[in-house]
Amino acid sequence: MAQNVPQEGPPEGVRPDDPAEIGRRVLRLRGERGLTQRQLAEPAYTPAYVSTLESGKVRPSEAALRHLAERLGVGYEELATGRPAHLAAGLRLRLTDARRALATGAPEDAAELYRTLYEEALTHALTQEQADALLGLGDCLLEAGELADARDRFAAAEHLLADEPLPRRVPAIRGRATAHLLTGELRYACYLLESTLDELNAAGLHDPEALLLLYTASIAPYMDMGAHARAAQAAELALALAPRVDDPALVAGMHRGVARTLIAEGRIAEADASLTKAQELYRHLHIRTELAHCHWMRGYVHAQDGDLERAENELRTAREILASKRAALFTEQVEVELADVLRRRGKTEEAEALLRPLLLTSGADDMGGTETDEALAVETGDAS
Repeated sequence: MAQNVPQEGPPEGVRPDDPAEIGRRVLRLRGERGLTQRQLAEPAYTPAYVSTLESGKVRPSEAALRHLAERLGVGYEELATGRPAHLAAGLRLRLTDARRALATGAPEDAAELYRTLYEEALTHALTQEQADALLGLGDCLLEAGELADARDRFAAAEHLLADEPLPRRVPAIRGRATAHLLTGELRYACYLLESTLDELNAAGLHDPEALLLLYTASIAPYMDMGAHARAAQAAELALALAPRVDDPALVAGMHRGVARTLIAEGRIAEADASLTKAQELYRHLHIRTELAHCHWMRGYVHAQDGDLERAENELRTAREILASKRAALFTEQVEVELADVLRRRGKTEEAEALLRPLLLTSGADDMGGTETDEALAVETGDAS
């Protein structure tokens, strides 16, 4: 899948709003409509001005472009930028469709939509839409387990938005941090998130959604590093921000992150309640991968609490959802935990059958070392 991901950055060449490009569009449209330079210019301008404009020697003012667009029967934006009318709005609607495809289906299918949208946005120099398409591609690649390529897509989106306010770049930064986290680079993931939080706070950019996204994202690397107090502090700050955030997906992610800190503190009933809230939101939003993560976490909670039957049911549900979405990396990780629960329930043969394909693929480096070690421990009966 990675070889088809578009390269970052716009191609070299003339911008569509360059005076020469505008002049060529005016000349082409005037010829198509059979107008003379005088007919196009009057009553506000002279034929000489239109001639100078068509030769690319002058940048027309907004007023001139609006006059010419009206005379030529096209929209102002189309004449000024070469973009068909309503192109940006149409692309944004299709980006929403692509996000829905990723939420409910396989990442490879959604990636095709994002690639097409990226190419269209690139052709028409729509920077915001290019960045959004790259963010979507990054999410697709994360689900597919293509972590290095996912990181590159997020970095490309961040580069495109370099001149935008920092809150606009936060989703790309969070994406990069997640890719580093999943490859085991915990400290660098923390550095990205912490330095961005410091920059936001120092600049007085108290954007609730950006802050919630960063605090929630920092919980996982803190927990994996054993920095439970810092994870709990991030969870507390995220909880305080949640009432000021309208995006239910961000709130659901916050509840899932907070549940991790509650589990570490032994507050199992509260963790389960937090996961239930996240599940309800993800189910309503039809975001199946995140819903699967909630089932996965609840399976872990029940396993730690000794309720192996409920743990097995939750993990089976998580595995079924992730496998149907072809989210390979996460599916493998759930299978390792499910196999451990099956072994503990005395279902040794089923556990071994579940792990055997993972052990075979680990030799070809398709599976990370941590998952390989866990799989070996489960199959040999050494897992806790």
